[in-house]
Amino acid sequence: MDLTTFLTPSFGDLIVIYCQKFVLAAILLIAGYYGINFLTSALARFPKIATMEDTIRNYLMSALKIVLWILVGVIAIQILGVPMASIVTVLASCGLAIGLALQGALSNVAGGVLLMVLRPLKAGEYVATNGVEGTVKEISLFSTTLVTADNKRITIPNAQVMNSTLTNFSREELRRVDISFGVAKTENTDELCAVILDTVRANGKVLADPAPFARLTGADEKQLTLTARAWVKCADYWDVYFDLFEAVNAALAAKGVEAPAMRILSK
Repeated sequence: MDLTTFLTPSFGDLIVIYCQKFVLAAILLIAGYYGINFLTSALARFPKIATMEDTIRNYLMSALKIVLWILVGVIAIQILGVPMASIVTVLASCGLAIGLALQGALSNVAGGVLLMVLRPLKAGEYVATNGVEGTVKEISLFSTTLVTADNKRITIPNAQVMNSTLTNFSREELRRVDISFGVAKTENTDELCAVILDTVRANGKVLADPAPFARLTGADEKQLTLTARAWVKCADYWDVYFDLFEAVNAALAAKGVEAPAMRILSK
């Protein structure tokens, strides 16, 4: 009898061998799932990482998960008996094909890295970009999520955020409130500006330095435009804006001031 008959495994033996390999690979994937989640959660609680900004911490954890899953996948393929040379060749081919097919996605990853390095925005800041504005919820590997004032979630690809003009309303400590009022051309502007300035100064959240401003800033055939400007802390901007709008209107009404349209209707 030929010796190779004893050395060559039977079909049944091959099934058993490969079933064992598939089971081991499946166990590795399951263990990898729980292990990666446990590891990233533990690292997120590490003092130096826990004190990082949410955007940076989430970005690092997402990148770490991807790297760990790649390692687990490579080990699982090796357990199945695929030669490393074949794995490298396949990964290189797949990487090239995926890179060509997902140029936009890769540009978003690069944009996310730049957002982490340059830091033009971070979680919790109110920004405007790509024609929309809202509070930054998170910056992930591929996109930036904003929450609008009326609680809508807007997802913008990172590449678009990096390649467009971005206005950050929260980064500076102070902001200026600008409010304009139209009055009839027959009104005494000096007197009205004094009324407006007194009303602005009466607001406790308006800063004395830089000093508030109230002047005549425009005119046309129908009206005069009076503008009030006041500096406030960034967090107080909207409260002061609406408070001043109401207070100045009430003060002008108390002085008997009429808008141009009201003046025309009264004739």
